[in-house]
Amino acid sequence: MSHAAVNDRPASPPKGWLNRFLNGVEKAGNKLPDPAMLFLYALLIVWVGSWVLSQFQFDLVNPRTGEAVVVNNLLTGAGLAEFLSTMVTTFTGFAPLAAIVLLALALSPADSPLRAADGSLTTFAAPVMKSIVPLIFLLFILPGIVYGFVAGSFKSGKDVIDAMSATMNQMGSYMVMAFFCALFIKAFGDSNLGTLLALSGAEVLHALALPGEVTIVGMILLTASVNLVVGSASAKWALISPILVPMLMAVGISPELTQAAYRVGDSASNIITPLMVFFPLVVVYCQQYVKSTGIGTLVSMMLPYSLAFLVSWTIFLLLYRALGFPLGLQAPYVYPAP
Repeated sequence: MSHAAVNDRPASPPKGWLNRFLNGVEKAGNKLPDPAMLFLYALLIVWVGSWVLSQFQFDLVNPRTGEAVVVNNLLTGAGLAEFLSTMVTTFTGFAPLAAIVLLALALSPADSPLRAADGSLTTFAAPVMKSIVPLIFLLFILPGIVYGFVAGSFKSGKDVIDAMSATMNQMGSYMVMAFFCALFIKAFGDSNLGTLLALSGAEVLHALALPGEVTIVGMILLTASVNLVVGSASAKWALISPILVPMLMAVGISPELTQAAYRVGDSASNIITPLMVFFPLVVVYCQQYVKSTGIGTLVSMMLPYSLAFLVSWTIFLLLYRALGFPLGLQAPYVYPAP
């Protein structure tokens, strides 16, 4: 058989239902528009959804404010003006664009030379505010240069300059994607649509009145699902804990165990939600190795891990509870505590 004939042979279909399912997820996901355009379309959907749902009143109460949930219409004149006026700060304040730990340590002493004369860090008189761009530059470039020479990738200064130029070219697509992602996430938060979905899910779980162990699993699944639309862990807990903690206490489950279940669900689905602020960064990073990587590729690749973590940690928590191992210091499983 000739080499050409071998190359012309059709690819074998993936074996097993799981491989076929993940292959379908990847194909369907990669048929979506470019990630940057997807976030733009999602932004438009949020705008329209906020306009439609703002016409209705809801009985759900936001536990953080004590007031009924109101969907904010983002298509008003004031809403669009606020969107335009904060567009730049929304982008520059996008979490994946920030830099931290060494700088934070340098700023911690009260007499740090990076502070202003009065000890402030936020005034424009503070040297750190005047030096933030070169500080970020140094925090990234110095470890890269050291690694390059140690690994043998760099032989001279020209190699460093060539690498920097190539990196800036590769960052272009990420900056575009991050721009639209930042605008979408801010609009989604401002609209209160995520709050509405989170509280609705908590109310449904409350109404089911399931047995204790089943309720724990329901708490985990609810948190993992809400995590797909509300990225902030603290925001999710603030929204659903006032509903679920008292409900679980009523069936003898302690708040500590409720929070443990919440942590399991919150961590398992982070990597498969585009609302995670680092999701665009992960997509672009994967594209450095596989140019055709899209949202579908990343989700299909990480979905088995996400489900495996979700199932294994759920079983682990239930077994941990069944065997009576200490949940923590003075942290009981039951309420009231024995």
